[in-house]
Amino acid sequence: MNAPLTDTRINVMVVDDSAVVRGFIVRMLESDPRIAVAATCSNGQMAIAQAARRALDVIVLDIEMPVMSGLEALPKLLGVNPNARIVMASTLTQRNAAISLEALALGATDYIAKPVSNKLSAAEDFRRELIEKVVTLGTHRKPALQQQRPGIVPAKKAAAVALRVVKPSRPKIIAIGSSTGGPQALLTLLRDLPPGVDCPIVITQHMPATFTTVLAQHIARAAGRPCREAAQGAEIRPGEIALAPGDFHFEVARSGGACLALISQTPPENFCRPAVDPLFRSVAKAYGSDACGIVLTGMGGDGCAGARELVAAGAPLIAQDEATSVVWGMPGAVAQAGLCSAILPLSSIANHLANLFGSAK
Repeated sequence: MNAPLTDTRINVMVVDDSAVVRGFIVRMLESDPRIAVAATCSNGQMAIAQAARRALDVIVLDIEMPVMSGLEALPKLLGVNPNARIVMASTLTQRNAAISLEALALGATDYIAKPVSNKLSAAEDFRRELIEKVVTLGTHRKPALQQQRPGIVPAKKAAAVALRVVKPSRPKIIAIGSSTGGPQALLTLLRDLPPGVDCPIVITQHMPATFTTVLAQHIARAAGRPCREAAQGAEIRPGEIALAPGDFHFEVARSGGACLALISQTPPENFCRPAVDPLFRSVAKAYGSDACGIVLTGMGGDGCAGARELVAAGAPLIAQDEATSVVWGMPGAVAQAGLCSAILPLSSIANHLANLFGSAK
């Protein structure tokens, strides 16, 4: 299937070996007037040939295909169409979760889990997530489209954003929120943390179940410290990392001197479960000014409301800067709201945290 390319619509190629799935995804994409489906393919080899002839904005790429898999095709697609953003589409298995995370390390921008049921709500959730990802990622080459989207305000440059002045202190907990681009950002940040940053670290990354299990394993290897999905009532000890499990909100509470994990399936917030706001709110309530919040790359504004509560409690808040973010949605929201005590390149955040710990009296 081919569609004429336009100057303003986001040009997408859908690659999946199932004709039924291709049609399902194409119909969803074409329901949004901002998107043009430029081509469809049934395997990676065909996709490379198409990508070489077209200026694509986004490629939705299946993992398991005959002739050439998505993982095999990924570097070749980026070679012939380096400006395209690639979204890996996979079923929810641990194997596919591991492959998706490998794909992110190889240059894919994001991933999306195919719906596992025929329920109308599952299909609608998938449609909303798919269109949000495609439109957000596609606008990096479509400034004219961005100007046409209602409610979109051009991001302020970090240098023009006012920073809060916070007295340096040694945090007793670090809370991190992230979304699009977050898995690689988390691995980079946590790998660079020195052992002296030894308080509990709690994380909400927008990610489905199964994927978070695999991400926790990757983080543990990269960080050289224990990382597990949070479990109800489990203690999170100094030097350990707890990650929100997919499809559960993650909060913390204090009991004596211990930090305990609380998980729930209360309604999604900002269309997300897990969402960053519940974690930040709970950390603000439990730790106040003894906490430190970090907002990494991600689309949307999840985390901003919770960050307000952290800041109101006196905690410092760090945002990843626009230049190093895959999408400056979440960090941009807290920056533009004037909540940040620092806006830093990803590579500088670990050192900033180390200074907080080193400056403690």
